[in-house]
Amino acid sequence: MQRVVTAQMDLELGASVDLILQLAAAQGVPVSHESLTFTQGDRVYTPTEIVDQQGSRLHRLTGEPGRLEIRYEATVDGRAATGRTSDLEAITYLRPSRYAQSDEVFQQARRQFKGLSGHDLIAAVSEFVSTSTTYTPGLSHGTDSAVTTLMTGQGVCRDYAHVVIALLRAMDMPARYAACYAPGLNPMDFHAVAEAYLDGAWYVIDATRLANRSGLVRIATGRDAADCAFLSYYGGYVGLKRLRVDAWVVPDAVTEGLEMLPGLTEDALSPAADASLDDFGALVQIA
Repeated sequence: MQRVVTAQMDLELGASVDLILQLAAAQGVPVSHESLTFTQGDRVYTPTEIVDQQGSRLHRLTGEPGRLEIRYEATVDGRAATGRTSDLEAITYLRPSRYAQSDEVFQQARRQFKGLSGHDLIAAVSEFVSTSTTYTPGLSHGTDSAVTTLMTGQGVCRDYAHVVIALLRAMDMPARYAACYAPGLNPMDFHAVAEAYLDGAWYVIDATRLANRSGLVRIATGRDAADCAFLSYYGGYVGLKRLRVDAWVVPDAVTEGLEMLPGLTEDALSPAADASLDDFGALVQIA
């Protein structure tokens, strides 16, 4: 499966400011073409790339006052290799975190999912969060947590992921947060899903049911959204003036003698896997 992902972000900087961005596909994602630029008028910034222990790629730079234009695009061929998860990593994802307070939802999880484990537990938690939460863009806040979402019953993808993570951890199953590009997502934006650790592998849980899980492209991985923010800044004012995210699967038909689609180059084409929605009951590993 070949996917193309893009992000366009315009920032208004009010002073010299330390910027840290997570927009690029994670280390290990099979990228065949990639471009990331930071421009301000005639000035081009060269960021420092920092890769964390989970393979998330952070790009850091000091921006000066004015409008900063950030552009990212990548072509992804195939699927990422599966890495080994250490015992320490699994333990880390069992513990409560800022937005996934498994200790605070412990009693609810134990009552509601009593006797469930393994695949049955994952399916039950996914179904509960999906049916008890209403997707409401613009009404949740960046400081909302799993506890907030359980109380209000509304949120966006990050909120769904936090509830899933908190409930699974409360049931002694390691769970983590993944920020990603999601072909087919509607409305299109950066996406977030949960992952559960079972029998030595990580499996995607997207309780929003808004995207094809088999087509996801990983950006960042962490305990919760605090580890995976697409933008962090320190030392000055930053205004987000424009943000556009897109992701799509290159269709098979493009490689079957049809004319080139606008915006695609020859090296961006190859046969793609079926992009239809998979059976939600099945467990899927992220690309």
